[in-house]
Amino acid sequence: MTTTELSPANIEQQVAEFKQVYQGIESEIGKVMVGHKEVISQTILCLMIGGNALLEGVPGLGKTMLVRTLAQVMDLQFSRIQFTPDLMPADIVGTSLVVNDEQGNRLWQFQPGPIFGNLILADEINRATPKTQSALLEAMAEQSVSVAKKTHRMPDPFFVLATQNPIEMEGTYPLPEAQLDRFAFKISVESPELQDLLTILDRTTGVQVPAPATVVNAEKIREMKHLVRAVPVASHVKDYIGRLVLGSHPDTKTAPEITKKYIRFGASPRGAQSIILAAKVLALRDGRYNVSFADVRSVLLPSLRHRIILNFEGQAEGISTDIVVRKIIDATPETMSV
Repeated sequence: MTTTELSPANIEQQVAEFKQVYQGIESEIGKVMVGHKEVISQTILCLMIGGNALLEGVPGLGKTMLVRTLAQVMDLQFSRIQFTPDLMPADIVGTSLVVNDEQGNRLWQFQPGPIFGNLILADEINRATPKTQSALLEAMAEQSVSVAKKTHRMPDPFFVLATQNPIEMEGTYPLPEAQLDRFAFKISVESPELQDLLTILDRTTGVQVPAPATVVNAEKIREMKHLVRAVPVASHVKDYIGRLVLGSHPDTKTAPEITKKYIRFGASPRGAQSIILAAKVLALRDGRYNVSFADVRSVLLPSLRHRIILNFEGQAEGISTDIVVRKIIDATPETMSV
């Protein structure tokens, strides 16, 4: 039995250690990031399930700082890619160059691009052309890239955090719905409250700048990710997740009225996978080794908001997918009556 399997002999120790490390990561990030507790929590959740996240928010809210701080706390290689309309796939994944070896012979040598890191910030991903976006999405989906008929594996862990500005849409290339489904979470970053804003000013305009400590390394993160998958999920909780996801499909008999009225397409099975894995992380974070209904509801919004496609009527009336997800939660009982 491996050290990452849950067994009666070591279960309490492993869960307690997971909880301690997770809280340590949140605490150290909190020394630099002010507010955004939900954003920080969802970002760590996404990393622990081995997924990728899409952050949506106006510029200047600390998205880059969050990823950079996360890399410091976890002792991971950080790489930032600024997406622009003239960015080419080779600028991201790298290219093969002709070099001379020690004997003077010429040969092709692969020069890796900035995507070969542990934490990748894809800044303003919707500013690049679909051709360049696809290069990043291939690495996200396959954990590898193909250059000159050779496949190059990404390091482990590999986590992409992409950002997009929801306001300025001119000159951008929005991600297609099928590509949005590649992201485990879509995280909304809101403007800070007054007190948080004042704290930000105090921390960033003074002489001393807070520095986070390293809490965990890549090897430990891999162990934590394996432990997450070992957490059991009861059949009635899985049934609840299935009914919630199907509640986003307008052709389902049990779908709420708002789904049938405003939704064109519902969430995919990938959404259900993200919900289960993220709920497992929440259970471990709270020192438990079983998933509750509350865990499921806590991760529903970031898991489904980008996987639900509104119809014309929903877009015309300005209905947000967050409203739809909340209505689905309200209309879906935890257990089905016999």
